[in-house]
Amino acid sequence: MGLEFGVFDHLDRNDLPLREYYEQRLQVIEAFDRAGFYAYHVAEHHFTPLGMAPSPSVFLAAIGQRTNRLRFGTFVYALPVHHPLRVLEEICMLDHLSGGRLEIGFGRGSVPFEISYYGQNAAERQQIYAERLDLILKAFTVETLSWKGRYDQFDNVPMEFKPLQKPHPPLWYGAHSPDSAERAARKGLNIVTNDMPPNARAIVARYRQTWSEARGAAELPKMGLVRFIVVADSDAAALTIARRAYLRWRASFTYLSERNGTLPDSPLRANSFDDLIGQGQAIAGAPETVRAFLAGQIDETRANYIVAQLCFGDLTLEEMQRSVALFAAHVMPGLRSAFAA
Repeated sequence: MGLEFGVFDHLDRNDLPLREYYEQRLQVIEAFDRAGFYAYHVAEHHFTPLGMAPSPSVFLAAIGQRTNRLRFGTFVYALPVHHPLRVLEEICMLDHLSGGRLEIGFGRGSVPFEISYYGQNAAERQQIYAERLDLILKAFTVETLSWKGRYDQFDNVPMEFKPLQKPHPPLWYGAHSPDSAERAARKGLNIVTNDMPPNARAIVARYRQTWSEARGAAELPKMGLVRFIVVADSDAAALTIARRAYLRWRASFTYLSERNGTLPDSPLRANSFDDLIGQGQAIAGAPETVRAFLAGQIDETRANYIVAQLCFGDLTLEEMQRSVALFAAHVMPGLRSAFAA
């Protein structure tokens, strides 16, 4: 497998009216399609400016109609706030509507306040997620579903709807420790991490080791590295843009926590974009600067999938489109060639 490129997007709010906001983002996603990105992955958040796709399936359906080759999916469906059979049916619909281009990630929901607003016990969101994931994976494979769990119970539900991809679309998992990477490898899941390089290296190393032990020489899934990226015609121009846009994104990232008297327990709430660069989680610069940064991270972590966070904060349509164009023309080809060599 060669090196691939994807996009992660919180779909965080800026000052545009929402109709115009969605249209501009869809135009940028069309550019991802033309540029040869593998997939677009959108987050799910609720009651916060961090995420304007509280129903990811609705936004993904629009993407399916505006693109031709680009794959797309969730990072992640937050299963504690979804009825599992409803999610299952939406996945099947999206997979058929897109001609089998769907990729799906499931999770517990990273922000406990969002889960609580839905009337769920946020302290149990990991257990709810784990049970509903097993339920959905079973539902993909049976003709009639019966389930007696702690959180959901079903009896003889006919599974008339199947996804186009068999047995289901590719699955993704957000790994934040070597142990979680090991579990993902044993299940055959693709992984992503936005952790700092030393932890990302340990995560990918454990994944590779577990995969080799369990599956021998079978082709590795994608092991992704998520990084904030801004590309412009010069380092100075890119940094100016990134510093401004990051502060708007950070305000959205901390919004719900601050309303509840705390801050997110995450290195991504760094005080500045420069701090993120220092932590190895972001880069802004001319194409050669960005290429060199990512080449070093690929060498250090052995990731085979670069997931670029190219849309965030108050980046304008023109800034995002220029960043995508430069990244596709001058960063992706060189990294692919070096990886193949």
